[in-house]
Amino acid sequence: MIEKIVEDIKNTFGEDCLVRYEDAGLQPVLSVNPSYLVQLCAWLRDNPYYHFDFLSNITAVDYYPEPRFAVVYNLASLPFQYQLTLRVELDNDRSSDHLPELPSVSSVWRTADWHEREAFDLMGVFFNDHPDLRRILMPDDWQGFPLRKDYEDPEEYHGIPIK
Repeated sequence: MIEKIVEDIKNTFGEDCLVRYEDAGLQPVLSVNPSYLVQLCAWLRDNPYYHFDFLSNITAVDYYPEPRFAVVYNLASLPFQYQLTLRVELDNDRSSDHLPELPSVSSVWRTADWHEREAFDLMGVFFNDHPDLRRILMPDDWQGFPLRKDYEDPEEYHGIPIK
């Protein structure tokens, strides 16, 4: 099945849309060029042969000490009982004033709203055009992104010892 999806994507978007793919059995993985992310997601949702109508989750991966991250999207087609993982790799210099960036897919799946907020809050991935990108789990004035591998816990928060 994955070979047919890959062929259709390349025919629709061109060769540079996909970086690579892995046929991982029930959960194949497509590594996607970030510039195609939103239009590819909309196409996967709207294509009558695939109909990936459910975004089950979004997560981010930190490859520290390398200066790169990945954002992973787990999709499901409920009518056809297919599963698919999209993966987007992002280079980043890890400076606090330059977060890794991707376009938001919240216009494609409403469930992306809170998933993207969580990836922003805990990993520091910025989602362009997100309707409400703000912290969702950590306090608004929290410094840093606690699930990054290079994150260092503060000694205290508002006078409360943390360590």
